Amino acid sequence: MQGTAAKWPVNPQVILTNFNSRFTGISATIANLAERHERRFEVVILGNSLPVSTPWISRWRFVRFLWRRSERPVRIWHARRNSEMLMGLLAKHLLRMRLELVFTTVALRRHSLIPRLLISSMDAIIATTEEAASFVDRCDAIVPHGVDTKRFTPPADKQQCWQQSGLPGKYGIGIFGRVRPEKGTDLFVEAMCRLLPQCPEFTAIIAGRCKRKDEPFKESLVEKLAAAGIEDRVVWLGEVPSEERHLWFQRICVCVAPSRYEGFGLTPLEAMASGAAVVTTRTGIYPTLIEEGKTGHVVEIGDLDGLSAALARCMADPAATLRMGRNGHGHVQRNYDIGHEAAGIEAVYQRILNGRD
Repeated sequence: MQGTAAKWPVNPQVILTNFNSRFTGISATIANLAERHERRFEVVILGNSLPVSTPWISRWRFVRFLWRRSERPVRIWHARRNSEMLMGLLAKHLLRMRLELVFTTVALRRHSLIPRLLISSMDAIIATTEEAASFVDRCDAIVPHGVDTKRFTPPADKQQCWQQSGLPGKYGIGIFGRVRPEKGTDLFVEAMCRLLPQCPEFTAIIAGRCKRKDEPFKESLVEKLAAAGIEDRVVWLGEVPSEERHLWFQRICVCVAPSRYEGFGLTPLEAMASGAAVVTTRTGIYPTLIEEGKTGHVVEIGDLDGLSAALARCMADPAATLRMGRNGHGHVQRNYDIGHEAAGIEAVYQRILNGRD
């Protein structure tokens, strides 16, 4: 369902900002949370609409909103990007809107100067991990990301689910995310060049958008697959629509996330919730997420040999890999359900509103 443009009068308590026109990981987080926040607060999405029922206001229409008088003592402005923090500061201090600014940080490294200045001006800061919290001067709450475990759920039969995809082979193995070096797409391709010739029952998928600047990188990978003679066994899906994302996680039995850097990393969570085993590198929350040998494997960043060895174990024994996948859903449901994330954020919202009522 696509959000509908907000009708006047609109008087939200919470403004969720979404200034990126593409459906990114941050966009997915906002979409996952918006309808849950609506159960407790009056919410509007500012910027680009998302595939949820929550009403939205374009940035241009927001100009009208700026001059509307409100009886509310304060509104919450929740930013997750630098541009959203900047606009919030301008609206609050230049246009004198009664706003309390909230920012969520996922970065696992020291912010550059401008983001540091913006973050220091926020009224409340939420970090997704303790490590992310260590890179900001203060933190009001640590709230891990979550996934909708009712939508991302294991199918009754993964092999049958894979067959319904129309792709060859008995089992699927895939990587999800932008096609670029940071995500380790090249490591995945190199590992497939080594392993697919030995594992005829597997087909690999690469799901994710490739920006124009990364096209040469992608072309080099296509050439490697052709040279290895497996180009017909690796399927480039492109950017998967958000409403179909869970279906691909249900179809594959192994999800590979060989990132060189990840702030948090939702993909393995979504895969585990959907009954897939996961093989990741030691970045983001991955090391704490995975129970080694029970839900998947963790290898060192950039370690192609280690990655290939872990994937070889998964592909050599599909029955054991399917068992690892079945273990993942309960772990995510207990620790990373979207309901936990919504409740943690809403506790911050409520403290702000209680303090200004």
